[in-house]
Amino acid sequence: TLPCDPLQAQYDSWLALVDHLNIKAFVNLTLADSVRHGVQHLLFISGLGGMRPNTLVLGFYDDCLPKDKLIESSLSATESSDPLNSSQDFEQPALYRFAYLRGSSDRRDYGEFGDGKVLGPQEYVSIISDAMKMLKNVVLARYFNDFDRAQVLLPSSLAKRVVYVDVWPVNLLRPDSCSYVDTCSLFLLQLACILNMVKAWRKATLRLFLCVEEGRSVKGSQAKLGQLLKDLRIKAEVHPVPWDQVVALHWQRQGGLGKNQGSQSLDSATDEVEARAIEEESEDDYVNSFPSNATRVSDDYLAAVNKLILDQASPPPAVRFLYLPRPPADTRRYATYLHQLDLLTQDLGPTLLIHGVTPVITTDL
Repeated sequence: TLPCDPLQAQYDSWLALVDHLNIKAFVNLTLADSVRHGVQHLLFISGLGGMRPNTLVLGFYDDCLPKDKLIESSLSATESSDPLNSSQDFEQPALYRFAYLRGSSDRRDYGEFGDGKVLGPQEYVSIISDAMKMLKNVVLARYFNDFDRAQVLLPSSLAKRVVYVDVWPVNLLRPDSCSYVDTCSLFLLQLACILNMVKAWRKATLRLFLCVEEGRSVKGSQAKLGQLLKDLRIKAEVHPVPWDQVVALHWQRQGGLGKNQGSQSLDSATDEVEARAIEEESEDDYVNSFPSNATRVSDDYLAAVNKLILDQASPPPAVRFLYLPRPPADTRRYATYLHQLDLLTQDLGPTLLIHGVTPVITTDL
């Protein structure tokens, strides 16, 4: 038996954080034998009645050391509260007592995986997959440790320049699925619109990028997308982006496997199973799934897509919204899936990878 409740100290810290942020929230804690099981518990028990959260937000799995902004804010608040008595500032207890996410930078051998991490890539992608199976939307946030809210959103900075929010509501890993009206794309548009409705972001401009290929009507696609935005009452600038050279690197356009596949030894039986699975997919599943790309999308294609996104950033946006594909059904491909997301978002700055699983928009009202 436990001598006491091990979660009580954590519970008090979370309540203090809710008060500090001045938000309305339910605080739910759980005790589990792994991070994955703990997330499953929280997804089951969080919320109350009809007010249950439908979206899971995770930090991106990379080698960037996490920065504890809560400790920094608590220290700054303590210093500002009593500037004359700075000698006693460090003796006061911190407002929040949360467990460390990773080992110290001078001990790289700390953690189960030898890099300070206690969560492996396999378990991380499993959490994403579990959330989607539980019909939860998933958002992965990357490079927000570099986001300077004061520099971007202060009134003085807004007066000097325009703040942009870039939106790419299409599955960039599946060029044949350039649809802006599937559930995931509409959810991505909704989140971007909600951000633009927040008081601090109202002066920001949404830039929506329309990927087009030669031989297709650019004006027709642009008009169709413009009508959709009008129906949804979303104000955004639509920018057509030619990407024929990028699409040419995709395995589907090369009539075979990606360049990386040549170095891999997959037997013929595996290829036949994957080919049969692709043929049996329905159209909707084909747009929203990630079946065989985990083995066939080349690094060259991902680098080209990454460069395409960076080339449109003039001036650079404050944040980007990208389409998050589903993890592959084969759990052995999880590491490859994460590697591809890493290449896709490399050096993009603050980026949100978003996947929606339930309809959130209607035009029937």
